[in-house]
Amino acid sequence: MTKFGVLKDKGLMDLLIESSLKAIEDSKTTESDFSSVYVACMLDQTLNHMTGIASALVDRLNLIPAAADHIENGPASGGSAIKNAFYAIASGGCDLALVVGGEKMTHITTPGFITSAVATITHHSAERIHGVSLPSFAGLLTRAYMEKYKVPKEWISSIAVKNHKNGVNNPYAHFQKAITMEEAMKSAIIADPLQLYDICPVSDGAAAVVMCPAEMAKQYTDTPVLITGVGQATDTHIIYEREDITVLKALQICSKQAYDMAKKTPQEMSLAELHDAFEILEAVESEDIGFFKKGEGAKAAYEGLTAIGGKIPINPSGGLKARGHPLGATGIAQVIELVWQLRNEAGKRQVPNAQAGITCNFGGFGNNILSILVERM
Repeated sequence: MTKFGVLKDKGLMDLLIESSLKAIEDSKTTESDFSSVYVACMLDQTLNHMTGIASALVDRLNLIPAAADHIENGPASGGSAIKNAFYAIASGGCDLALVVGGEKMTHITTPGFITSAVATITHHSAERIHGVSLPSFAGLLTRAYMEKYKVPKEWISSIAVKNHKNGVNNPYAHFQKAITMEEAMKSAIIADPLQLYDICPVSDGAAAVVMCPAEMAKQYTDTPVLITGVGQATDTHIIYEREDITVLKALQICSKQAYDMAKKTPQEMSLAELHDAFEILEAVESEDIGFFKKGEGAKAAYEGLTAIGGKIPINPSGGLKARGHPLGATGIAQVIELVWQLRNEAGKRQVPNAQAGITCNFGGFGNNILSILVERM
């Protein structure tokens, strides 16, 4: 990974190159080894006036003639890129793949431009035309969740406090600063009842992994980590067409696909990296991925069950809230955190005896979700 944050001196291609070279160095591979490259980015054209970034990156890295594909699935682009590489390798069509995702966002200073650009993933005629944004949907979900399950706002804000605490020990994090519950509860209202500290930052950054068949892994590392489960599912594009907006059906389905493929259960997970672009999402995702009953996710976080050392540590990286959210990089960064944890390389944020973990990479507003399950080899 690159560091996530406000990276004024680096452009999109610089970030993609930096993270790619780190992954290539870590895996002890060479230019001639790669047969495929997958590049995840959501807003390269909108924010950076660039297209063709996958073929450009292959050229810059001297990986020609490797196949190159640009993967765009909104904020779930990174997870989709890993899924594409997984199935290419599983099919026998690819032996070694570089998967990299990134975004350059913080140079855009026009008020509301990035919020509007991200909102283009909503349904145009039923939602976007009326001015909705992702924060407005998150505020709606937060209010519905609080009222349905009688949840005090403090329980949701406790997730931000936890993730900022974890981010302090992540040298790649956008925010390496702890916050108090008082600070979280006094922060500005953004989309009622969501406050400033309930929402992830706009970040620059990139992340990359090298993937190969399991039987080849020991050629490249002494500590390989296996992807044993992958799932992806969709839900209605229009939010109001869902039976219950506090239920993420796509996550229930795709996480079950990943668990079934890996022959694992939620109870066997050592940790998880969940997509907390808004802190309400971590609460709801922790339920629909199988860790807690409906309506108990926020309470579990408040009681410390999702902290490092708790029942099921969630977002030891700091999550999107503290690590940051360069859209195309996020799904890959989630897997990288799990890899570091399973290799026992996470330093002060290490989850003890981590054996397996799962991700939730959230596309749209829950209408296209991926889960990736990894295990120690």
